[in-house]
Amino acid sequence: MTRAVIVDAVRSPTGRGRAQGALAGVHPSDLLAQVLAGLVARNDLDPGLIDDVLIGCVNQSGEQSATPGRQALLAAGFPTHVPSVTIERKCGSGQQAVDFAVQGITAGAYDIVVAGGVESMSRVPMGSAAMGKDPHGPAVRERFPDLVPQGIAAELVAQKWALSRAELDEYSARSHERAAHARAAGWFDGEIVPVTTPDGVVTADETIREGTTAGRLAGLPAAFDTDTWRERFPELDWKVTAGNSSQISDGAAALLIMSEEKAAALGLRPRAAIVASAVVGDDPTLMLTGPIPATEKVLARAGLSVRDIAAFEVNEAFAAVPLAWQREIGASDDVLNPLGGAVALGHPLGASGARLMTTLLHHLERTGGRYGLQTMCEAGGMANATVVERL
Repeated sequence: MTRAVIVDAVRSPTGRGRAQGALAGVHPSDLLAQVLAGLVARNDLDPGLIDDVLIGCVNQSGEQSATPGRQALLAAGFPTHVPSVTIERKCGSGQQAVDFAVQGITAGAYDIVVAGGVESMSRVPMGSAAMGKDPHGPAVRERFPDLVPQGIAAELVAQKWALSRAELDEYSARSHERAAHARAAGWFDGEIVPVTTPDGVVTADETIREGTTAGRLAGLPAAFDTDTWRERFPELDWKVTAGNSSQISDGAAALLIMSEEKAAALGLRPRAAIVASAVVGDDPTLMLTGPIPATEKVLARAGLSVRDIAAFEVNEAFAAVPLAWQREIGASDDVLNPLGGAVALGHPLGASGARLMTTLLHHLERTGGRYGLQTMCEAGGMANATVVERL
């Protein structure tokens, strides 16, 4: 069987997803284009050899409506014969792009693939693809009458696992602390492609708030404590805030994946291989718990245990997600999101899966770890999980 290997992985800096954000002045296609151009330039690769460009993107409307990977590769100067496709599995879209790339190479359908994601949340707001319409439909709502937005789901998860407000805030402060330390140490430098904007070149993540403390976060109001939700869920303590949730962000990421034979023929060094991947569905009301069964499933497929994993990347959609996951899986603090997560580094929806994989790979190389595991909760109660092995 053909083995797929990761040759390189890069990402943009993350910008705050608002009108004044560092990347807000860049069209999403141009944002991804700069990452794609950086990826092929770093590897001295003829882009005409790429069989397909698989790009995760969640809000496929407005400036992200015209197969953004295709627009980006054209903007990057790739030959017109290179195709692209858009993948949407909510927050796991970029991770699913990587998994599909690996599966395509293993099956012999591809030799070289670029897999990644993009989301400009400052220019294409979250939820804009629904255009105010109900995406569920009456039959789903009849079967699941208690469906709630993700923020309320995070409250329900915190309640079910008895997570206190102090725990959520302490975890979130640690996310910023770890990310700030990594940035200061230059640990992100090798994975970031600088992005040129109308206001200059952006080289570092804008989202990290150095000096964030649990005490400062404790002063923030609960984000979803409204009369309507309080009446519906009188048992909730209302712990989820903007400070212990992921940041709305702009960003892009891309990985160069190819068959082991093609890498050898091109003289490129394989840096990692995917050992196993899994995707699951879980309770659509709790919604954010999928990483727990997904982790169990992918570890079983890989024939590994929690002790074998040098680093876990569990997307911090809300602080409650990795904390509930940790209660069930039992991973130690030092290997859980060791460089911080989406609370500090942002969550550009379609790009996050590829961003986590990029950061995980570079971390394993820097520390000498062998196996890493990445998992993400996804709207609708789904989750991806992937085990990567450093080569």
